[in-house]
Amino acid sequence: MTASDPGLAPHEPEPSRHEPEPPRYEPAPGVGKLVLWVLLFVAAAVVVVVGGVYFA
Repeated sequence: MTASDPGLAPHEPEPSRHEPEPPRYEPAPGVGKLVLWVLLFVAAAVVVVVGGVYFA
């Protein structure tokens, strides 16, 4: 038996079975998640400003 025997050839999937999948990307963040990040940033900024005024 040699590697060129048709019985030993590696099986290749038929291209007609399924179409190639498009590349998958991470879904875009929802509006709610964006608002949450903005609120978190604003809250942190307020804490920094209030802390700076209080300790000055």
